[in-house]
Amino acid sequence: MTRERVVVVGASLAGITVAGGLRSQGYDGRISVVGEESVGAYNRPALSKGVLAGSDGPDDIALPALPGEIEQRLRTQATGLDVERRRVLLADGDDLEYDKLVIATGARARRMSDLGAASGGVQEITFRDLDDALSLARALRTRPRVVIVGAGFLGMELASACVARGAAVTVLDQQPPLRRQLGPYLADLLSAAARRHGVGLVHHPGGVKLHGTPGSPAAELADGRRFEGDLVLSVVGCVPNIEWLRGSGLPVDGGVHVDERCRVSANVVAAGDVVAFPSAAGPRRTPWWNSALEQARTAASSLLGGERTPPLVPAPYFWTEQFGITVRVCGGLPARGAPTVVHASDEGNQMLLTWPQGTAAAVNKRMPITKLRALARAA
Repeated sequence: MTRERVVVVGASLAGITVAGGLRSQGYDGRISVVGEESVGAYNRPALSKGVLAGSDGPDDIALPALPGEIEQRLRTQATGLDVERRRVLLADGDDLEYDKLVIATGARARRMSDLGAASGGVQEITFRDLDDALSLARALRTRPRVVIVGAGFLGMELASACVARGAAVTVLDQQPPLRRQLGPYLADLLSAAARRHGVGLVHHPGGVKLHGTPGSPAAELADGRRFEGDLVLSVVGCVPNIEWLRGSGLPVDGGVHVDERCRVSANVVAAGDVVAFPSAAGPRRTPWWNSALEQARTAASSLLGGERTPPLVPAPYFWTEQFGITVRVCGGLPARGAPTVVHASDEGNQMLLTWPQGTAAAVNKRMPITKLRALARAA
């Protein structure tokens, strides 16, 4: 008798965590992990930190290997899904039959051309995977002029890494850096640090377009201000990898829609950056490291336990390192209004902050996540 088979599409953090979670919970059926990734899963947040700094190589950021009884097929692209026949269609013409399916195909870098904002012959350089990080690290050896379009978390972390390597950096966006993501207090704190490190921060509500030529790239604000660089990086978010699911009948508008147990249907679950999880504002993607882990653990339990699995109640946690400042946040973002200062060092460079919406932040202060979450709840 053939053993039941779980197929995991996506060899990302989420996919690997689901596969490992199934084994740790006692699942003894077959597990096949397929993904376009050319290497095993790795710590993606380290790309904009240790890898660009030159302190981490590919081996340093690799996640623990899966047990040998899990089949892995890397460099394998899924091109379609036949829900009725329970088959994943592959680019090489093969297909994989499954009893249960895990969708963990993640996301790719959004391009300015996706937003209708690219023009001219400029090559659009994005930052998403290990190859991108290694390529940028090599380019930074010459201390280039770098223009970054996008002042979100990743854009500002890249600015920090580039300026630390001796590059001259300008960051462009429609709005002040990190305001939409973090709220005014934390955003202003990090923006001030960026300016102290010599980073130019420029914004205009009319947006940004790429201009110039392949040999002389540039970005231009809606008011006509033009910024030339040796490198122009486009860091404007990410797009879920859902094209292979078109025509499958699964709900994939803006991401794969799941319920509170990360289920798409009775035998299909999803986790990670590809997921649109229920929220008060409707299905919403939260492409953060912590979200991928939470969803992956819940998805593994749901495949085995169904309704017995407790619904996932997200416990938001986010951290960033940039310009010599480490910020860890538990609770909802953006943090609105002025915070309550629970603790501040005499020098003012270490702080514990809370907001009445149930958010707590540790700035340059080591603190266990459990304690930071308790502080957020108490707020």
